[in-house]
Amino acid sequence: MLDVIRSLVVSNTTKIVMLSLDGLGGLPRPDTGRSELETARLPNLEALASEAACGLLRHVGPGITPGSGPGHLGLFGYEPLAYQVGRGVLEALGIEFDLRPGDVAARGNFCTVDADGRITDRRAGRIATEVCVRLTERLRTIRLPGVELFVEPVKEHRFVLVLRGAGLSGRLSETDPQVVGAPPLPVRALEPAAEPTAVLANAFVDEARRRLADAAPANMVLLRGFDELPALPRFPEVYGLRAAAIAAYPMYRGLARLVGMDVLKTGGSFADEVTTLREQWEAYDFFFVHYKDTDKAGEDGDFDGKVAALERFDGHVPDVRALGPDVLVVSGDHASPSVLAGHGWQPVPVLVWSRYCGADPVTRFTERACAAGTLGIMPAHHLMPIVMANALRLAKFGA
Repeated sequence: MLDVIRSLVVSNTTKIVMLSLDGLGGLPRPDTGRSELETARLPNLEALASEAACGLLRHVGPGITPGSGPGHLGLFGYEPLAYQVGRGVLEALGIEFDLRPGDVAARGNFCTVDADGRITDRRAGRIATEVCVRLTERLRTIRLPGVELFVEPVKEHRFVLVLRGAGLSGRLSETDPQVVGAPPLPVRALEPAAEPTAVLANAFVDEARRRLADAAPANMVLLRGFDELPALPRFPEVYGLRAAAIAAYPMYRGLARLVGMDVLKTGGSFADEVTTLREQWEAYDFFFVHYKDTDKAGEDGDFDGKVAALERFDGHVPDVRALGPDVLVVSGDHASPSVLAGHGWQPVPVLVWSRYCGADPVTRFTERACAAGTLGIMPAHHLMPIVMANALRLAKFGA
């Protein structure tokens, strides 16, 4: 599909804004029967939905729960099963680490374990970033035979581990069991060639346990998303767009950098991101703008917090519309239902607004309302061709 799109691209001056609400989708609260989107007061999103084409996105496949990496790759038009990227690579690129071919990167979480070694908090209470910085200094003293080891702080409880040396493999399992009450898992080689790298990763975890024994609540580490730097088709070249990403969280900046977008400096709040969008408006054709608060609340099981996050986002919609984008997209990379306190497999609402979208009868931006929209339930990687068509940037296919 990317080759087909590349062959059809025509130049234009139209501008596209893609607003991604991380963990957008939800599920009904048992006592009310309404999801977070159905509970929130969202007058600006409702007005936009009334003028847009709406539907639902499925990011990987029926019943498959997507991570944030595959979810966003789908939004950018990359079929997630064909283009798989480990979370460690995205985190490393997001902090502008000099990741080199052959390096193996993993996303790390500081976590809390009890006296029996069982996890009681997978995120160590979301420790402050300055605490993360101090603890990574301890981990940098670890030495492993035959490799260079890099440990870099990211944000809050997150850090990046990079192994550099000859003959390494990213084909490794994760240590995070994704539940509390269980101990961290050992790293396993997913193919024979990765066995020496698994030994090194387990040695790092064992040393980290010793160095963090007195550092509660961050007294252990979890490693996820081992991978090596892949080569993906570059987004600006596929779509013929000057593309920019505006995101406060490093992983999403890394994902945008991986596909070739310019990653713009911005502040830590969504208001700062909208300001950056306004300041850079003339320099780019396509803007990916990321909103994190919905996912944080959903993963914490905080239904009311997610409702509040949605309402805060809604307050910024008029500022984006005032810039006059030719195509405005609102969706997300996956569901994070508060009742699951984690990612979900449910399709996520999407709206595409333009002069040519052919507005449908949908008047609310919710899961149930968007299910009746003209976009239907579609694979997420089909979204960008629709966006490009609405931006009048695709030629006719065939005679």
